[in-house]
Amino acid sequence: MQKKQNKKQGERLTASLPYLIALASGILMGLTVAPVGAWLLAWIALVPLWVLVVTSAKSKNQFPPAFLWGIGYHSVALFWITGIHPMTWLGVPWLPSLAITLFCWGFISVLGGIFLTIWAAVMVRLGGQKSWLRILIGTAVWCGLESLWSAGPLWWSSLAYTQSPHNLVILHLGQLSGPNTVTAAIVAVNGLIAEGWTNRLLCETLRERAASRREDAKGAERISSVFSAPWRFVNKYWVIATGLLITLHLIGFILYSRPIVQPPEAALKVGIVQGNIPNRLLRSSEGFRRAQENYTNGYLTLADQGVDAVLTPEGALPIFQRNLMETALVAAVKKKGVVAWIGAFGERGDSYTISLFTFNSKGEIVSRYDKAKLVPLGEYIPFEGILGGIIQRLSPLDAHQVPGSANQVFDTPFGRAIASICYESAFGEQFRRQAAAGGQFILSSSNDAHYTASMPFQHHAQDIMRAIETDRWSARATNTGYSAFVDPHGRTLWISGYNTYETHADTIYRRQTQTLYVRWDDWLTSLLLICSGGARLVTQLSDPNKISN
Repeated sequence: MQKKQNKKQGERLTASLPYLIALASGILMGLTVAPVGAWLLAWIALVPLWVLVVTSAKSKNQFPPAFLWGIGYHSVALFWITGIHPMTWLGVPWLPSLAITLFCWGFISVLGGIFLTIWAAVMVRLGGQKSWLRILIGTAVWCGLESLWSAGPLWWSSLAYTQSPHNLVILHLGQLSGPNTVTAAIVAVNGLIAEGWTNRLLCETLRERAASRREDAKGAERISSVFSAPWRFVNKYWVIATGLLITLHLIGFILYSRPIVQPPEAALKVGIVQGNIPNRLLRSSEGFRRAQENYTNGYLTLADQGVDAVLTPEGALPIFQRNLMETALVAAVKKKGVVAWIGAFGERGDSYTISLFTFNSKGEIVSRYDKAKLVPLGEYIPFEGILGGIIQRLSPLDAHQVPGSANQVFDTPFGRAIASICYESAFGEQFRRQAAAGGQFILSSSNDAHYTASMPFQHHAQDIMRAIETDRWSARATNTGYSAFVDPHGRTLWISGYNTYETHADTIYRRQTQTLYVRWDDWLTSLLLICSGGARLVTQLSDPNKISN
């Protein structure tokens, strides 16, 4: 009886092993970003799932492991979402706040699982038995799905950002065709390693069958001799994977090594004020008083240091545009005559926008950028007609928040800038479009005060990618950290502390260069999809029944 129970337990453990492996490898991929930052794992963490998907291709068992891998990756990488709880400062009671937090975290994790399930299904259905075709299709489909996902409102965790900010060399591939270039590199290398492993398993299986059945003694002896040789662990896929990894890093290093031209006439000395106002105080009169004091004093300090302009965070002064002219900060701008970019709220009829305003040396508003990518649930309710009665709007204002236009430009007294407000840092296309429209430097304005420290560091990593992809200098101002200055090679010239009040001035340079990505958009994903579709069609027409590796 005991033996039967032990046997059943062993069978259950064996049956659950693929799911545990998939979940564990997804978690490993999630550890590549902050707070752990084990970025090297990205080059192998997809291998176990790939092997599981390929080896179970004739059944439906590849889909649950893929789903679990997606949940493991996204739930760990985006665990910082739980930092929004408790939202009592927004008037949301403790228990509803917890429910909303868990819903947000669970929803994005499940969405990641669905993403991986679709990827596994398409790769298996179209890739067939050919390793090279699976690698091509697997890479193309992954990039295609990331492009599709990033075109929507809910996006953050591209595979590409697993390498930021640590592997600046490989991130320079983003100058060729955007973040999907880095994603393609990671998927392709993982695919080659995995296919090498599956081919090794296949050879071992054939050797065992030949040896046991005595049907092909010569074949068994040949295969056995291969696996007893000193180089038995080497196969062509692993050699190609190593060569590809080295080649891609060499290309990235060449791009990384190019000197940055810094003509004096293009210099722009920018000051940043990190006000360090906790979000729980923003709705109170005390919070607004502190905001006025901190940002006004910071502006005056930087103006006395001879800066050309001062950048403040998202919502630095949480008031409407019509009330800005009455603030001490604008009065200081009129007095000192130094340009300021001030975060506040714009108005559009009965609705409002999160905006960044340019005040010229006379204290006049000369341009405005409205946040175009709003945070679902945090700044608006998707399908509000359905969910509006279930989830209360989380904005501290009573008005209805609306997004800015997708084709805005942000002109300043120093030329056209690339503007980004908070969540938009994850959307490379926002930056690419503005750079193509003449944006010469990046102004990133954010407020990450309601999250743990890992989120603002991931946010900084996103801004590093955008600076590299567009070949632009970047100034980043946040409420509580991390504010920073980044050069076009993604090197952080200065970064603030966390939960600290700080001012800092540094010189950035206006640039009009255009990378391949800025000029041609994400051409690589289109090319991969066309090539994979063509290759699939050719293999079907040539010999649809042939099984070959």
